[in-house]
Amino acid sequence: MSNEIDTLATALYVTTDDLLAARPDLGPARPRVGIAPRLSDAELVTLAVMQALLGFTSESRWLRYAHTHLGHLFRYVPKQPGYNKRLRNATGMIVAVIRALATDTTLWTDNVWRAAGRVRTDRRESRRT
Repeated sequence: MSNEIDTLATALYVTTDDLLAARPDLGPARPRVGIAPRLSDAELVTLAVMQALLGFTSESRWLRYAHTHLGHLFRYVPKQPGYNKRLRNATGMIVAVIRALATDTTLWTDNVWRAAGRVRTDRRESRRT
C-alpha cells in the first residue's frame, strides 16, 4: 500500500505544482524580502488533499502519519501549529486546486453519477406526493 500512497502523493504534487506555476495568482501574497517558507504551496496542498483522501480528521494525527510514512517525499513536514496556520491562510488556493482537480477527472462529467443523482431526486419527489 505504501507504493500506492507514494504514487498518489507524487502525482498529486506534480499536478498541483504545475497548476500553481500556471496560476501564481492563486498563491498567498508574500513579501519579496523575508524568510521563504520551508514547505512550498504545492507541498502544502498535497498534504491537505492527502489528509482528506486518507480520512484523517485530526491534524496532529495526520502530521504524525505524514512524518512517519510520507516524510521521505517531503523536504519538511511541519508541526501542527505551523501546518494549521498555513492551511487557514491558503484556504482559497486549496479550494481552487481541488476544484481544478475535480474538473480534470472523468467523474465530473460521468453520466452514471448524473443518472444516480436524477434517480435520487426522483425518489425524493415521489415520497413527497
